[in-house]
Amino acid sequence: MNGAESSVIHTAVGPDPIDPAEVLARVGSDEDGAAILFLGVVRDHADGRPVQGMRYDAYREMAEEVLREIALEAASRLGTDRLAVVHRTGDLAVGEVSVAIAVSSPHRAESFDASRYVIEEIKKRLPVWKKEHYADGEAEWVAGTMPPGTGTGAAASVAGEGVEAPSASRVSSGRGAT
Repeated sequence: MNGAESSVIHTAVGPDPIDPAEVLARVGSDEDGAAILFLGVVRDHADGRPVQGMRYDAYREMAEEVLREIALEAASRLGTDRLAVVHRTGDLAVGEVSVAIAVSSPHRAESFDASRYVIEEIKKRLPVWKKEHYADGEAEWVAGTMPPGTGTGAAASVAGEGVEAPSASRVSSGRGAT
């Protein structure tokens, strides 16, 4: 933990494997009585079908900006500014960490509330798309929530950035990662 540092907000989106201990080590202060870590991991099934893995694609620049906004909102609304949030992109196997959220605060309620707020907002707003790879060899984009104001142009603008994008009806913010 950070001992001397009382304000830390760290966010990242990228292909590197997530080290939960490293994420948790980014938060904490001598004034905190609570530090929690939430991990979203790739599970071995979805909708009754066996899953071999996932692919997460993102409009990285936008995703990093949105993730930071979410963390700042959590800090302002829930009384703690010691948060670290990392979302992975690329191909992940069953059991690998897709998202990590670490929060510390003087009391546990703020930490739990902030973590819950962050993961729920990630699912609603983060421009990250998830493709499930099933054991039978099929793969499909997971339907999710369209970020507000994106309409059907979201897939086209993301595709222009060199990211394989699903149709707008298949956009997901990582639903099912947790």
